[in-house]
Amino acid sequence: MFKHYFEGVENIAVGPIISLVIFFSFFIILLYWVFKVDKSFIKKMEDMPLNDSLVADQDSQEKK
Repeated sequence: MFKHYFEGVENIAVGPIISLVIFFSFFIILLYWVFKVDKSFIKKMEDMPLNDSLVADQDSQEKK
């Protein structure tokens, strides 16, 4: 069905190339960020789920 729509479009290969560039750019930027981010920020994000449960437990104990 869509084949007929794209038969008349010139330079149809540009779309996949742009998509590929965006895809790889995202992961290159992410990789750069992973190596450049402050390690204390990573540690803070690691501990966040544990800290939330501790805070929730303390809040529930205070309400009793």
